[in-house]
Amino acid sequence: MRPPVKPSIKSLSLDELTAHLKTAGQPAYRARQITDWLYKKRVTSFDAMSDLPQSLRDQLGDVFEFRQLETVRVLGSADTTRKFLVRLYDGSLIESVLIPASPALYGERSDRRTICLSTQVGCAYGCRFCASGLDGWKRNLMADEIVDQIIAVERESGEHIDNIVFMGMGEPLANLENLLRALQIINQPWGLEIGARHITISTSGLAPQIRKLAEQPTQFRLAISLHGATDEVRSQIMPVNRKYNLETLLAACDYYVQRKRRILFEYILIDGINDTDEQAHQLAKHARRLSAKINLIPYNDVEGLEWSRPPRERQEQFHAILRQHGVVATLRREKGHDIAAACGQLRLQVARAETAPVKQDPAAVS
Repeated sequence: MRPPVKPSIKSLSLDELTAHLKTAGQPAYRARQITDWLYKKRVTSFDAMSDLPQSLRDQLGDVFEFRQLETVRVLGSADTTRKFLVRLYDGSLIESVLIPASPALYGERSDRRTICLSTQVGCAYGCRFCASGLDGWKRNLMADEIVDQIIAVERESGEHIDNIVFMGMGEPLANLENLLRALQIINQPWGLEIGARHITISTSGLAPQIRKLAEQPTQFRLAISLHGATDEVRSQIMPVNRKYNLETLLAACDYYVQRKRRILFEYILIDGINDTDEQAHQLAKHARRLSAKINLIPYNDVEGLEWSRPPRERQEQFHAILRQHGVVATLRREKGHDIAAACGQLRLQVARAETAPVKQDPAAVS
């Protein structure tokens, strides 16, 4: 597919759109009309913006792209978790996952709908348990590609999404500029109008970017993909720990919390690797230091990786130790295991299938 030659209209903030219209001799109120068409009415072309003068619609089309994501495949599971495989303008594939919340997952009422968003095509950080980086890093997503995942999933599912987690493909804080731009569109009243307390940003532990995020005026929630409570164990699972070890990471988290921000530890339980009693005691110590909640996630098997989830009894014992320390911790019940919901699995399967050589039927050869 051809690369974009014009900026996307859906990557602009309201202020930027207003400034552009001003230079074109248009009144400022046109900017709010345009954002209403984009994010409230969800039109798919400039021509559909019927209350704009035709000359303005033509001018917008000359200057900006109006891109949409193509939904390639939707997989649903027995527990109603659904995975969406979407294709970008350049043919790249990414994934989004729609998750019905439950008390065991986020502590919210069960009618909430959470979307897990991607921020990159692939990932460069190589977490040992994750499928996202198995095919390497391709590129960052633009702000409109991040936002359009929400719009595409709402359109395909018929569900209203009210909770956002950036825990899909890629490392969100490695794409900080586009992430912040997308967050503004998602959060602002002129955009999708989803409150900051309903938006969680996950990171594998990029300490400098955590400090930058702490300086942002909007108080989004931060989730740290910890997955190991000591440097020895965490480095075995997450190569980023060799650059930003636990001491450096936790210091950045201190800085974040000091600005009255909330932190969640994500901890994937992997059999025989990070599920020992010792790890549980150390994890509780870190959580108490930051007044952080802990979300325990039994490992989702990934084809090509040797990890496996601990037995249920071991999961419960790990959880019990955390609670003995007075830490708020939830043990996620299995969601999406039957649709390969771990990030990057479906995209990897389809991408490899599309690039595999076609096997010719010998009987068809003359």
